[in-house]
Amino acid sequence: MNNKAIGIFDSGIGGLTVYKALKEKMPDEKMIYLGDTARLPYGSKSAETIIKFSEDNAFFLLDRDVKIIVVACNSSSSYAVPNLQDKLDIPVLGVIEPGAEAAVKWSKGCIGVIGTTATISSKAYDRAILEKDANANIIAKDCPLFVPLVEEGWLQHPVTRLVIEEYLLPLKEQGIDSLVLGCTHYPVLKNSITDVLGKDIKLIDSAEVVTEKVYSILKSLGWLRQGRSVGVQEDEFYVTDFPERFKKVGEIFLNRKIEKVTAVSI
Repeated sequence: MNNKAIGIFDSGIGGLTVYKALKEKMPDEKMIYLGDTARLPYGSKSAETIIKFSEDNAFFLLDRDVKIIVVACNSSSSYAVPNLQDKLDIPVLGVIEPGAEAAVKWSKGCIGVIGTTATISSKAYDRAILEKDANANIIAKDCPLFVPLVEEGWLQHPVTRLVIEEYLLPLKEQGIDSLVLGCTHYPVLKNSITDVLGKDIKLIDSAEVVTEKVYSILKSLGWLRQGRSVGVQEDEFYVTDFPERFKKVGEIFLNRKIEKVTAVSI
C-alpha cells in the first residue's frame, strides 16, 4: 500500500487527457498535476531545453512526495524520460512506448503518427514502433497548430476543422489505417479528426494506454491506494502561468468543474 499521490506533468493543458483517464481507472488515487503554461509549447524547443524544463517539472512533483511520475507530454517523453528515470528513485513513465505498442498491436497496414515538431523530429515513435515491428510502415506528420488551437479552446471552431483537413487528409490519401495521436492535446480533437478521416481509421490515444501501464506498475509494486477514497476535489492542479485560462479550458477537457488552480514558479 502507498497512499502518496500520482504526479503528472505536461507543457500545458493537454495532459489533462491523461489525468482524466487515470482518474477514471483509479478513482481512489490522489493526483497532482503540473502544467508548465509559462513555457509552452515544448514542441518548438530544442532537445536540451525540453530536458531542462522536464527536470524542473519532475523535481517540483518530487518535492510534493509523489510515488510515480507520468510524463504526459510527448515532446518530454521523446527526449527526457530516460534522463529522468536515471535521476529519480521513483518510477517515471512516458507516453511514447505505450502508444507505439498499441499502434503495432492494432495496425494491419500503414501507421500514421502526428505530433509536435519536436516529437516528430525526434523520431521517437518511429524507433519505438520499429523495435516492436521491424516491417512497420510509418508516415509521420508534425501538426504544430493543433496545440495553440486546443489551448485557446477552439475545439469546434471552423478554423480548427480547416487545419485538421490541411494536415491529415494527405495521410488518409497515403492509406493509413491507424493514427497515433502523438500529443496529449490531440485527443480532445478526436471527434473532429474522425469527421475528417472517417471511422475506418483507428485513432490511438496514448492516454488510455499509459493509464493501463501506470495501473499495472502500481499494482505490481503493491502501491495502489487503500482506505478512504480520494475525490476529485482533493486533487491538486498547478500551473506556471495563466491559472484562470487553464481552469476555463480545463473544465472543457474534463467536462466538470476544477475547484482550484494554483500558480507556481519552478
